[in-house]
Amino acid sequence: MIKLYNTLSQELEEFQPIAKDKVSMYVCGPTVYNYIHIGNARSIVSFDVIRRYFQYRGYAVNFVSNFTDVDDKIIQAAHEEGITTVELADKYIAAYFEDTEALNVKRADHHPRVKDYILEIISFIEELIEKDYAYEIDGDVYYRTRAFEDYGKLSNISLEDLREGASERLEDGAGTQKEDSTDFALWKTAKKDEVSWESPWGPGRPGWHIECSVMSTELLGDTFDIHGGGLDLTFPHHENEIAQTEAKTGVTFANYWMHNGFVNMEDEKMSKSLGNFIFVHELIKEVDPQIVRYFMASAHYRQPINYTHTALEEAETNLQKVHQAYTNVSYRLNSAAYELDRDVDDLAAFDALERQFQEKMDNDFNAANGFTIIYEMSKLMNKYSERVHVSKQVLNYYMGRYEEILDVFGIIVHEEAELLDAEIDALIQEREEARFGKDFIRADEIRDQLKEEGIILEDTPQGIRWKRKNHE
Repeated sequence: MIKLYNTLSQELEEFQPIAKDKVSMYVCGPTVYNYIHIGNARSIVSFDVIRRYFQYRGYAVNFVSNFTDVDDKIIQAAHEEGITTVELADKYIAAYFEDTEALNVKRADHHPRVKDYILEIISFIEELIEKDYAYEIDGDVYYRTRAFEDYGKLSNISLEDLREGASERLEDGAGTQKEDSTDFALWKTAKKDEVSWESPWGPGRPGWHIECSVMSTELLGDTFDIHGGGLDLTFPHHENEIAQTEAKTGVTFANYWMHNGFVNMEDEKMSKSLGNFIFVHELIKEVDPQIVRYFMASAHYRQPINYTHTALEEAETNLQKVHQAYTNVSYRLNSAAYELDRDVDDLAAFDALERQFQEKMDNDFNAANGFTIIYEMSKLMNKYSERVHVSKQVLNYYMGRYEEILDVFGIIVHEEAELLDAEIDALIQEREEARFGKDFIRADEIRDQLKEEGIILEDTPQGIRWKRKNHE
């Protein structure tokens, strides 16, 4: 039974889906006015792992993650680049997919955009006005936070403790005409020459919070299983989503609320104001995306992670160990028997470790503990591959289960072997002949020549092994 930490109850709860063996899940996506940074990537990777683990455990997951493509920052960036807001959003959505695919993130089942839900947003706001949860002043529409009795239940923040503007995003410079300082914008009247849509209150555009309420309920229903996002979204964004959605529908919005931890940069909180953030677009030009993925995916999603060069080096070392175990087993297929008498025991040994892995991950998707079991699997595979006699049945089973488990974290170990061209193949054969004839000088020369070609040779008791340098 999977247990997860519910931010709403602040407790570990057994996951009980609305529909048997199905998970409906909405995760807040980026505002597409620039490339995603490593903080965005942490959230994206965290929920990708959670989604993958649900699927590994046999659930069908309907996963929705939005793009905010209507926003003050988008308007400003589009103006600076001399293009339309749609062109700017298209540009950075394409970049988002390029960067996340490099990190081996699965695309969501739905990636809704605000611009495609304007009519639904207007209808949603109209219902809130009809129920007296919202009001219009001079073309702006605000939500009455004090009308919702449970406001603050997610973040445990009292309305009385909020200072003016606390429930607003930076783009709302109005506020003096609001009934209450804690009310937040649902619809904002258009300024001169900015993107807008016609509405019952005049030309304007949606506020930030309303978009996710509309897109999530349109795609997943009034109540769905899991709503997720970064810890920084707990208040005000998710708090406001709950207030406006439950006011409209009269039912629970999401049964479970999940939030991933922050990314610190060299022991300091990452902040755009401090300028200590890194765009993924630039990072993956310098660092293997699988190393970045491993660094993020191997930590517990709720815990903060500290980005340092040392942390990346450790991730690279651990990733190499994981790869090496798979490579060792794969190599032994060449000399394996079809079956051996002790296959049942060897298969059972891996199964026992996989059950331990599931126990660790079932406890709030604890990837850090899950990887302790993966390292035990690696040791088992390494030890087995060193035996004189090995079984194809066991080797293939180890490889298949290992691949599937690592796929939970988006780690790729299976790579199609690249064929050696005739020249390199001949050099390896010549080196073997030189060694057999005790011409070790020539053998070493060939090893060095192959190394320059990116081919690393390994002399093992089972024979020569090779790998390409960029696959390390």
